[in-house]
Amino acid sequence: MHETGLSEAIVAAAVRRAAGRRVTGLRVRVGGHPVDPEVVTQGIQLAAAGTVVAGAAVDLVLEPMTVHCHDCGRGGPVTDHLAMVACPQCGGVDIDVAGSDDVVLESITLDSLAGVELGAV
Repeated sequence: MHETGLSEAIVAAAVRRAAGRRVTGLRVRVGGHPVDPEVVTQGIQLAAAGTVVAGAAVDLVLEPMTVHCHDCGRGGPVTDHLAMVACPQCGGVDIDVAGSDDVVLESITLDSLAGVELGAV
């Protein structure tokens, strides 16, 4: 369900920024908790149905948090939610989790022909 709310918020932000113009592409940076990129992309496409964002290409940039274990010294990206609670290598709970959990709509690409009247050929 996390991905559903995330997808809806991304589409709502893109619709606001587009101000009625058709959107052909989105670039979104997702930091923090692990998300399934396919689920987010599909969620965006579903949430975009019937809006100016419908059919837009989605470019997701994922930036997972990192975890460092003080017990065994293991460090690396968070690959699942359990890694934020205990070290995946030794099970230790003396860990530090770092990184941003921001979701940023970095850019939208607008249809360059939107609102342009073309003459008959």
